[in-house]
Amino acid sequence: MIRVKWPVALATVFVLLLGWWLLYTQQIVQRVEENSALLVEIYAEVQEGLLAQDPARETQALFNLQTMIVDTEVPLVLMGAGETVIAHANLPFDVDHLTPEGQDRVREYAQRLDQMNPPVGDTSFIHIHYGQTPAVRRLVWIPALQVSGLLLTLLVGLMVVQTQRRAEGERAWTAMARELAHQLGTPLSSLKGWLEVLRLPDQDRPAQLDDAEIAASIEEDLERLERVSHRFELIGTEPELESLSIRQVVSDLEHYLAARIPRLTRKSIELVVDIPPGMPRVKGNDVLLFWALENVVKNALDALAGRGGKITIYARQIGGKWVSLRIRDTGPGVPAEIRDKIFEPGVSSKSGGWGVGLALSRRIVEGVHSGRIELLETEEGTTIQIRLPAADA
Repeated sequence: MIRVKWPVALATVFVLLLGWWLLYTQQIVQRVEENSALLVEIYAEVQEGLLAQDPARETQALFNLQTMIVDTEVPLVLMGAGETVIAHANLPFDVDHLTPEGQDRVREYAQRLDQMNPPVGDTSFIHIHYGQTPAVRRLVWIPALQVSGLLLTLLVGLMVVQTQRRAEGERAWTAMARELAHQLGTPLSSLKGWLEVLRLPDQDRPAQLDDAEIAASIEEDLERLERVSHRFELIGTEPELESLSIRQVVSDLEHYLAARIPRLTRKSIELVVDIPPGMPRVKGNDVLLFWALENVVKNALDALAGRGGKITIYARQIGGKWVSLRIRDTGPGVPAEIRDKIFEPGVSSKSGGWGVGLALSRRIVEGVHSGRIELLETEEGTTIQIRLPAADA
């Protein structure tokens, strides 16, 4: 079964409609110009007949004028007393007005013309019923074509936006699944290793590990699995928010990273935290907010891997309504080509990255906490600012 790509199909229809509309209007303009030239010819013929002072020339001028008027393609019906059809021109059908059936058909058509234009002349004697020129009839369709074009443009736009959102959602879910598999993989591999150790005799265990030490390590891996599971459970719901101390959240993150930074990098990395006392509390979820900050800091750690450097976390109050938290590193910075989309799923400056961490941070900060996360312009390194609304604002 062939899957129809509706945005492409609608865009094609729109282009075809636009081309047809341009051709259509061009034909109308050309016909109007022809009518203008014909009016000039009629004026010239009238002037020549008036100045000729020759009855024969005047009669010829009248015949010429009649021919010119007929050439305008205006539907004309000439009637006499008693609604008798005397002559007609430019009717949309062939008819013999000399027959009774032809008389009836032309009179019926003349009544339709009268709905658009009143007859000219003495209706009790000689009078003319007339319709619209082809150019005018075509102009009637212009508003409909414009409305159709606008509606089609709107439909194409909506379809394109919907397709982009669907594609972004699919990328997000794919990246999320990879991130979940990655975070679950480490503790699961560790548990598998501890299981193999437990199967060994006591004398063959590394460093003579006893059951208590193994149980403690297994408990740590299980806690990590529980933490990962709880995080992903919260990201898919609307968690309850409470008043939090940003100083405490950053302090917990500092303690968490202090034991892990030496294992994550070979070069020396200095972590500096500058959170002044008395900072306003923010309304948030401590698990998710911790996760968002952890993702940003881990991104900074990856930027400094193999080269060392400094990571600074500092917070400031903004107008009593916001708390600004900035994470700055002395790494190589974000490449210019991805600066505008660094928070989108699947976008990463690392060759092996999945582009999940910062996308999750944006969802947590903006979607859950009604805050704002952004990449700031800096001369060197990378600075990411997170703004959170104060709890009492």
